[in-house]
Amino acid sequence: MARRTKKVGSSGRFGTRYGVTVRYRERGIHDMLKTRSACPRCQHTSVSRKKSGIWVCSRCSYTFAAGAYNPQVRIFAQEE
Repeated sequence: MARRTKKVGSSGRFGTRYGVTVRYRERGIHDMLKTRSACPRCQHTSVSRKKSGIWVCSRCSYTFAAGAYNPQVRIFAQEE
C-alpha cells in the first residue's frame, strides 16, 4: 500500500481542509520544530523543545529561551 502523505507530510492530518498554502506553511513549521538542533553550550545535536520558547539539551541539560519554533534567534542590527 502506498503512502498517502508523501507531499504534505505531517500536515496530511488536515486532509483537504484549510487550503494548500496554509498546510504547506504548517508543514514547514512542524518540520523545523521537530528537528534536533545544536546546543549552544556543548555543540551536540541534542536540543529539543520543552515548551513554547523553552529549549533543553538532552545531553548537558542546558535550558535556554529562544524562538517559539526554532532555537536559533535572529538578532537584528540596529541602525544608528
